[in-house]
This record gives sequence, structure tokens and C-alpha cells, in this order.
Amino acid sequence: MSQRLTPLWAGARDSLPMLVGAAPFGVIFGTLAIATGIPAWATLALSALVFAGSSQFVAVSLIGSGAALPVIWLTTFVVNLRHALYSATLLPYARHLPARWRWSLAFWLTDETFAVVEHRLRQQGNESDGAWYWLGSSLAMYGNWQLWTIIGVLLGQSVPGLADLGLDFAMVATFAAIVAPQLKKRPVLVAALLAGVVALLARELPFKLGLMLAALAGVAGGVLAERLATSSKPEMKETT
Repeated sequence: MSQRLTPLWAGARDSLPMLVGAAPFGVIFGTLAIATGIPAWATLALSALVFAGSSQFVAVSLIGSGAALPVIWLTTFVVNLRHALYSATLLPYARHLPARWRWSLAFWLTDETFAVVEHRLRQQGNESDGAWYWLGSSLAMYGNWQLWTIIGVLLGQSVPGLADLGLDFAMVATFAAIVAPQLKKRPVLVAALLAGVVALLARELPFKLGLMLAALAGVAGGVLAERLATSSKPEMKETT
């Protein structure tokens, strides 16, 4: 049992900076959802069943603007397409796991958990306790998100105007901390640059369509850059 609890705790411990960064993010989501008119039970269900902060924010914004359901579904789907890159990166470390593990870890995979787990696996390899480390980070992030969503809902119901205090800057800071270390990799850098340029050019489009296009451009650019880098390796070996 201790052989499992040690990596489980290590994953949660290493996620602590991300837990702190996500805390105001969860509070803001809860307050914004209540301010938009979404019932408390539906807000909590979003965090429990969707568990994707950026998509939840986009969904709340679109619901508040009266967007049609197909637009909400498509936009949140595209925003989460970045998880395809996460999955491709972590696949070598997870393909040996039973299906129940892969399904569970896939559901709990977030930007923060990916950053923590990918760094650990890249540095130490896929040891026998890698899955438990991954689970520890996942459970810590999931419990943290539920807790702060509940607090946000309670504050949103009791403190009017809390969503207008500019606390959503925590979301930007958290994502910047996640992305910055990854920019050393060319595919990630290409994805970030493309997504940023498209988001800037398409910022005036309605229904957050600029965000959807930026996500598509970033994912496509990152995948293409990864394939080009992979295909060039054999050629480099042949010439040396």
C-alpha cells in the first residue's frame, strides 16, 4: 500500500502550485455562472462532469450571450482539441495501462496535470509508479476544482458584483505559467504563435468564433510541426 501512496502523494504535492493558481479560477467560474443565471446545481454539475475550466468559461459566456446549443457544443469541443496533443504526448507512458486506468486518467487530464505529469515522466521515465503519480495529480486537481467552484457559487449567491473585480486575471497567469516552460519545444511554440495570431486577427468575430479558430489553428500547426520534426529525424541520421 505504501508503494502506491508515496507516488500518489508525490503527484498531489507537485501539483500544489497549480492548485493555488486554479483556486481563484474556480471561484470566478462559480460566481460568473451564478451571475449568468445558471442554477447552482447545474454549475456544480459542469465542474463535476465536464471538468474543463476553459471550456466551462466559454460555455458560460456563450450561454450568457444567448448562443445556440450547436455553437456552444462546437466551440467547447474545439477549445478542448488541445487535449489531443496532450494525449499524443502521454500515450507512450499510458498505452500499457488497463482500459479502466486510461479512461479515468483521460477524463481527469487537465492543462495543469499534463504539465506536472509530462515533466515528471520526461525526467524520470515511465516507472512502475508513474500511473499512481499521475492519479495523485489528477485527484488533487479534481478535488480542488470542485471545492473552489462550490465556494464561488456560495459567494456568487451572497456577494453581488464579485465577478466584476477582475479576478479572472488569475486564469491568464495560470495558463502562462503552464505554457511558458513548454515553449522550448518547436511544435508547442508553433502552436502558440499560430493560435495567438489567429486569436488577435479574429477577435471581433461573434460567439467566440475567434477563440474556436485560434484553437483549430494552434492544434493543426502543432501537429504539423511535430510530424515534420519526426519525419526529418531519419533523414538527419542518414546524412551523419
